Amino acid sequence: MDLSMRWLADYVDCDMPIKDFVSGITLSGSKVECYNEEGDYLENVVVGQVKEIVPHPNSDHMFICQLDVGEGALVQIVTGAQNVKKDDFVPVAKHKSTVLHEGKTVKITKGKLRGEASNGMLCSLGELGLSVHDFPYAIEDGIFILGDDCDKTVGKDIREAIGFNDTTVEFEITSNRPDCMSVIGLARETAATFGKELKVKKPEFKGIDGDINEMLKVKIHNTDLCKRYIGAIVKNVKIGPSPRWMRERLRASGVRPINNFVDITNYVMLEYGRPMHAFDLRYVEGAEINVRNAKQGEKITTLDGIERELSEEMLVIADAKKPVAVAGVMGGEYSGIMDDTTTVVFESACFDGASIATTAKKLRMRTDASSRYDKGLDPHECYEALMRACQLVEELGAGEVVKTVIDENYQNETPLNVEFSADWINNFLGTDIPEAEMISILNKLEFTVKDGRVYAPWFRVDIGCKADIAEEVARIYGYNSIPDTIIRGVANAQRTPKQNYERKVKAAMLSMGLNEIETFSFISPKYFDKIALHADSKLRNTVTIMNPLGEDTSVMRTTIVPSVLEVVARNFSYRNPECYVFEMGNEYIPVEGEVLPNEPVRLGFGFYDTTDGSADFYTIKGMADGLLNAVGAPEAEYERPDENCEFAEVSAFHPGRCAVIKVDGKQVGIIGELHPKVMENYGIEARTYIGKINIPELMELSCDTKTYKPLPKFPASTRDLSVVCDEELPAAELEKAIKKAVGSILESVTLFDVYRGEQIEAGKKSVSYSISMRSLEGTLTDDQADKAMEKAIKELSAIGAELR
Repeated sequence: MDLSMRWLADYVDCDMPIKDFVSGITLSGSKVECYNEEGDYLENVVVGQVKEIVPHPNSDHMFICQLDVGEGALVQIVTGAQNVKKDDFVPVAKHKSTVLHEGKTVKITKGKLRGEASNGMLCSLGELGLSVHDFPYAIEDGIFILGDDCDKTVGKDIREAIGFNDTTVEFEITSNRPDCMSVIGLARETAATFGKELKVKKPEFKGIDGDINEMLKVKIHNTDLCKRYIGAIVKNVKIGPSPRWMRERLRASGVRPINNFVDITNYVMLEYGRPMHAFDLRYVEGAEINVRNAKQGEKITTLDGIERELSEEMLVIADAKKPVAVAGVMGGEYSGIMDDTTTVVFESACFDGASIATTAKKLRMRTDASSRYDKGLDPHECYEALMRACQLVEELGAGEVVKTVIDENYQNETPLNVEFSADWINNFLGTDIPEAEMISILNKLEFTVKDGRVYAPWFRVDIGCKADIAEEVARIYGYNSIPDTIIRGVANAQRTPKQNYERKVKAAMLSMGLNEIETFSFISPKYFDKIALHADSKLRNTVTIMNPLGEDTSVMRTTIVPSVLEVVARNFSYRNPECYVFEMGNEYIPVEGEVLPNEPVRLGFGFYDTTDGSADFYTIKGMADGLLNAVGAPEAEYERPDENCEFAEVSAFHPGRCAVIKVDGKQVGIIGELHPKVMENYGIEARTYIGKINIPELMELSCDTKTYKPLPKFPASTRDLSVVCDEELPAAELEKAIKKAVGSILESVTLFDVYRGEQIEAGKKSVSYSISMRSLEGTLTDDQADKAMEKAIKELSAIGAELR
């Protein structure tokens, strides 16, 4: 909300330094973002009068002007403008002045133009930072000739002469205070904050005789979404520019002046915080106003010239045949005021905030009106707003207002009220404020205290409990006046097990040399094609964003793998020799029949390294082992993916160089080398390795208790074992068989050789292990060790591995 300090002064005396004002009003709860003075970039620009103008002797299109700028002697300036004549009053940028040019400030100094001295410049509206909307009688591409609505005192600062020196204060209004989205609302806050008198007069107008019910019919078909609708009619409309004082205030509030009727509706919206609309009666078919829900498939072309399709939950203002406005958002194409308009219908209504917010979002139309309605307005001030509009019509001589109005009113007449207890408020705030002072504060804010209850004024829609009343007392009493108190109790905040576990995961990845990244959760559907995801993959079923920034951010990710690969690919494109990254983030998996998706936490990591070529599959397997060890997970098994693989991203991996990680028989992750086709899709020319681990599933299987194992007291017994088996039999299966057979005395199994050659049958391989055994009860005998090896050989034979 931009507040004109000149406008505010109409309602409350705020004659104080601007810094004191913004500081005080912020402390009382109306936060000021910033303030600025109009035209503060203009320097040394004054009102001048053209005393003489002659053609330039060396130019066919230039003129030499002699100007009186209040310095006694005339000032000579050369201009190329064709609209300047003798005795005109114009803005003069003198030597060493500053004006605007194409949005930037420029310095003006004296010089020569075609051999003639020019001691400054005559200014157009653009060079002052204004437009023809601010001064409709001016020529847009010519010098600004001051009209009778300007102060023509020669030598006067141009900003003061044309009313371009207002101070605008920008407020950040919270959503619970829609009443402060208005000049009068902020005037109330100012009066209460600084103890000033509030001067708001009840708007009145004379009007002409006539019965509006003979000219217009109004019916509210949905009283839940529209509690009140008031209509007035203005005859013999005279469309024209607004007076300077109105244009000034609209400009200072960030609203462009257009014409008197449009400006009146905008003026009332800013003054009272009540959006209004004006209809041209000749385009309201049947002279009917129907406030109803749109029909499915119904369309309307709004004032911005865009045709929009409506849906049944949207509220519209319709005539006998069609919608003429989207309620609370924007009028229709033919509902606006035109130059030949003769009869106008004024609308002042109150619509349901949630409905307006939903409609504005679906139609992607955020307007000044919708931004006020969607915060929730009370219907009671609709009447005052309409009366003010009618008053302004008469003051501006813009038409004749019919005395009677149509008022369809379904509002609740019970004011918001809560219990009043001074003791409770003091206990709640930790203060000792007298009850009489509390009541005085509340009265300043237009609350009423009687019979042990506080009754809120109609415009305060945010009052719902005793704490709200305590807040009102505290902010006007002064937060700085509330005594300091020592916090009671002890803070026992601590991290949850989930937070501790995730910290362990991150610490483990960082300790292995990976860098943490954080990417967007919303991605492009094209990412699924880049990782070669199957067309019928379950991961292609996504949560679609209703109002995405673009196609590249239109769905929520169902796999974290593409997010990691995007970062890896970007680093490769930057010619970084290596890239080791990881991210712990959410995936968003739709659940049938549910509104919200599941959001499991996943760890994605990946790397490439072109420095020495030593990084390979066993590097990423080592990272996975290191992570599992750090978080206390049981020993993992690594298996080649098959048709039962739970990870749909398996299509992104090289088919012979990837593995599923299984802990206690459950698949918790997948690692491996990126498929060459996927590498090509991402433009990566170095061998790349990626992995994904399901964090919640791994956490369930992990144990954070560290078990102490004493140093061995007895020596180990070592045996070497070589077996011949089929080429396809994984070494991990052989190790599993050995561990099962040897049992509790097994200390370690180490693979030290794999041989394929002439002495081995084709399709076979020789695998050799070093087996270390140790007992905690005593030194192993040869007989115990031999029996263990016999069991191992028997177990290996059962899976097709024979002793070599």
